[in-house]
Amino acid sequence: MRITGGRARGRKIYAPKSEKIRVTSDRVRESLFDIFSSIEGTAFLDIFAGTGSVGIEALSRGSAEAVFIEKEPLHAIELRKNLALCGFEGFSRVIVSTAEKGIRILSEQRRKFDIVFADPPYDKGLASETLSMLAESNLLTGNGILVLEHSFREDIAVSDALVMTDRRRYGDTVISFLKAGS
Repeated sequence: MRITGGRARGRKIYAPKSEKIRVTSDRVRESLFDIFSSIEGTAFLDIFAGTGSVGIEALSRGSAEAVFIEKEPLHAIELRKNLALCGFEGFSRVIVSTAEKGIRILSEQRRKFDIVFADPPYDKGLASETLSMLAESNLLTGNGILVLEHSFREDIAVSDALVMTDRRRYGDTVISFLKAGS
């Protein structure tokens, strides 16, 4: 797997051999970042980070910082190696915890992010659960965007706190874009 754009373009990053990890494909990552006109200077949050490929892609394309939440310690070790390989250790933070606890930690610290990306395991009901946690968290900046990667088989429940602005399908994968509601 390689970084598809920006300063680290072409750099190979590694994924641990694990059945617990599903990597966002290069095609989906490239399409995702093509949708954003610019992410220069943004604060990026990558939840269910795995290898960190999406957050590292964001850093490569100009995000000022990225925070990663990953519950599996072995995946977090690989994620840190990938950050070092790309030279992004100084612009990142890895929180080794469940998504729920990581979101709570960042909320208590009153952190704000321009882009929040969440990629929960497919077909386990975690997509709607993650949306619910994020709707209550207040982690998005005023114009912030929440990007949820999920299976096309999962219907997601959107509350009044979040408004769907776009939705794109790539095979089995759906990328839903949401903003804070009024």
